[in-house]
Amino acid sequence: MDDTIRRQRATVDEHIGQENAHNWSAVYDTFAPHDSRIDAVPFHAQFGGLSGIKNFYGAVDAAFPDFKATVWAEYDALGCSVREITVEGTHKGEWCGVAGTGRRVKFHVVVLYLFGKNNTSGKLLAERIYFDNETAMKQINGDAEAASVPQFGERQMAVAE
Repeated sequence: MDDTIRRQRATVDEHIGQENAHNWSAVYDTFAPHDSRIDAVPFHAQFGGLSGIKNFYGAVDAAFPDFKATVWAEYDALGCSVREITVEGTHKGEWCGVAGTGRRVKFHVVVLYLFGKNNTSGKLLAERIYFDNETAMKQINGDAEAASVPQFGERQMAVAE
């Protein structure tokens, strides 16, 4: 495996591990110090720079203080690591205008972790998040028919070189 891909994988593993530990300062340290961002695709929103990244994670932590991400598939190529993740948590604070309901949510997320070249190859330039917010909102609102996550096979890994 290429050294750059190893660095990317280590950064992503650290990033997700610190998200699950709710160690936000360590999460922020996985990003490149300048011009990094989070792209929340379902919201057509970009959270730029360290202040934007902190705002994004502050909102997630307030809404789902027991947030947990479980990786079930991973793919890596130079400059981009992709993770398929199941996110779950209890809705305790405002999310998309809905005050905390105490209901559990569980849904799939696909995240593209984008890296630079050379001296930025081990730091995140962007975290681009794709998920079905409608399903999450249905679960928040108590829709018993809202799709939960399907069960796929064992954890998959792929590396493109």
